[in-house]
Amino acid sequence: MSMKIGLFYGSTTCYTEMAAEKIEHAIGGDLVTLNNIKDTPLSDITHYDLLLFGISTWDFGELQEDWEKAWPQLDAIDWQDRVIALYGLGDQQGYGEWYLDAMGMLHDKLVSLGAHPIGYWPNQHYEFEASKALTDDGQHFVGLALDEDSQYELSDARIEEWCERILIEYSDILTESYSA
Repeated sequence: MSMKIGLFYGSTTCYTEMAAEKIEHAIGGDLVTLNNIKDTPLSDITHYDLLLFGISTWDFGELQEDWEKAWPQLDAIDWQDRVIALYGLGDQQGYGEWYLDAMGMLHDKLVSLGAHPIGYWPNQHYEFEASKALTDDGQHFVGLALDEDSQYELSDARIEEWCERILIEYSDILTESYSA
C-alpha cells in the first residue's frame, strides 16, 4: 500500500504555490497531490494519509485570503489522529513583528481540533521581531519557514531538508503505531 500525501495551500502571489510545487518535486509527484484551497474543499483531506498545509502571512499578521474564506471549514472536519505538517511564507524584514503569524494561527487551530503536528523547524538564521509561529520554547517554528523576499536563495535547500524530516517523522509515527 502506498502513502498518499495531500498538500493544501492558498496562494495570492504564486509564491506559496511555487513552494508547493517544489515540495511535490522533493517528495515525489506519485505521492503528493496539490490542492489549491481556492478550488478544493478542505473536506477532501479524508483522501490522504499525511496532510501538508501551505499558508502565507499578509500585512500585519493576517491570513491569506483563500485561507480566510476556508477557515470555517476547519471546524467541520474530524482532525483526531490526522498527521499534519505546515509551511509558511512571510517577510521577516518588512513585517518582522508578524513573521509567519498565519502559520502559527493555523497550527494552533488544527492542534486544538486534535491534529498531530510534525515538521517543526529551527528558527536559527532568521531575523524577525516576533512570531505567533514559534513553539512554546521559542526554539522552533511550528513548520517550515520560508521568506521569498529576503532569503530566497535558502528556500530550495530548506524545502529539501524539511521534506526529508517530515517523511522520517511520519515513518516513525507509523512504526510506533504498528508496534503498539
